[in-house]
Amino acid sequence: MTPPTQALIASPVENKIATTPAKSQKSGNCGCSSSKGSQTSNKSTLSESMQERIAKHPCYSEEAHHHYARMHVAVAPACNIQCNYCNRKYDCANESRPGVVSELLTPEEAAHKVMVIGGKIPQMTVLGIAGPGDPLANPEKTFRTFELIAAEAPDIKLCLSTNGLMLPEYVDRIKKLNIDHVTITINMVDPEIGTKIYPWIRYNRKRYTGLEASQILHQRQMLSLDMLREADILCKVNSVMIPGINDEHLVEVDRVIREKGAFLHNIMPLISAPEHGTHFGLTGQRGPTPKELKKLQDSCADSNMKMMRHCRQCRADAVGLLGEDRSQEFTKEKFMEMAPTYDLETRQVVHAGIDLLQAELKEKKAKVTNIQKTVATPKILVAVTTKGSGIVNQHFGHAKEFQIYEVDATEVKFVGHRKIDQYCQSGYGEEATLEEIISSIADCKAVLTAKVGNCPQESLCKAGIEPVEAYDAIDTVAKEFYAKFLQKEALLEQAPY
Repeated sequence: MTPPTQALIASPVENKIATTPAKSQKSGNCGCSSSKGSQTSNKSTLSESMQERIAKHPCYSEEAHHHYARMHVAVAPACNIQCNYCNRKYDCANESRPGVVSELLTPEEAAHKVMVIGGKIPQMTVLGIAGPGDPLANPEKTFRTFELIAAEAPDIKLCLSTNGLMLPEYVDRIKKLNIDHVTITINMVDPEIGTKIYPWIRYNRKRYTGLEASQILHQRQMLSLDMLREADILCKVNSVMIPGINDEHLVEVDRVIREKGAFLHNIMPLISAPEHGTHFGLTGQRGPTPKELKKLQDSCADSNMKMMRHCRQCRADAVGLLGEDRSQEFTKEKFMEMAPTYDLETRQVVHAGIDLLQAELKEKKAKVTNIQKTVATPKILVAVTTKGSGIVNQHFGHAKEFQIYEVDATEVKFVGHRKIDQYCQSGYGEEATLEEIISSIADCKAVLTAKVGNCPQESLCKAGIEPVEAYDAIDTVAKEFYAKFLQKEALLEQAPY
């Protein structure tokens, strides 16, 4: 595969640039049924209008997250509930987890930042407000920010993330502003379980604790789902998987939100470390293993609702592709000195180039011959190093995460990602880091990477992980490896003992 042109794109995402601008699209009513439980969320039968609504949203579309970027602006500091997994800090630039920001912005500063980044990263298609508190506990700042951006950048999708406590009060205003995507964090549908997650809420100027707090939050979240469905606003539900507390219960959460018309379910692992200062971190509550998380996601993925597996649990001031964070390139001190370079025509050209690249990758995927299933073939996991665009295009030593794919005779399916410390630092590899990296993908049969050095190659082979160097579409490389893997397995079975 010929490396795509980098022209006009101020980020590592590889792309081809078309010569004909695409039409600007603004999210709107898709005309799909809004009856109970029918928000056109079937995984395999999305309508054309629904596909258009999610095509450029990196959270709602697994394919889009390879190509399109998002940004969050931190304009909402106050929160109206306390979660045992949350500790909001404003000054921790090196952390990547929800609720963390380096600096707060006014709506005007946020709008200026969006116009600057919309020009410098033209594949940035989504502007979200997710905190660091709750956007709807700061409604005037939140909606003022959206109003400014909607007026100046009509092609950027507006997105809101909330705990749902105050959402019913603002659905009409959200609809009027054409905010087409709303995320609600729902960790329980049984208030008894909620008492182990939420110490208190503040509702109607009163503080509630214990079971009463959880009951109010649950009722408001269920009402929010109903109202979003009736307003034809796409809803993603985030759930934090907390082993021993709500892990088994999340199957029931998945069932309830599906019946209420949620479009997408994102089950995320608890981030729990003492240094974060959260209640769960300080009391030793562990997070799930990748195997536990995948098992739960798989059990919920049998439903018609889409399961999000590519979430990176972004900071409240994240900038860039999912899996990268360019927020430190655009601190307030820096972006306030930058003149906005947002240009709709330039952005349309870049998006048209992405369309061409996606079509090329789709064509390559269609040409990959599936292995005929005469007998049952095993499912295996492979780890991929990529800078985006759905291509194996990153050096092993430069990777800060692996994308994990499950492969069998007929399908290459993205199932998750695993963050790692970068192996190569200042041109040298760290042996201790390599051991941790290999341990993180011990259940994978191969690493698909653009390049890997001799030392890591030897260590990977000793661990039973085959290094595969390639520069091509992920599906193509994975299928080629799988065919060879089956051949080796067949030869091993035929070999005399």
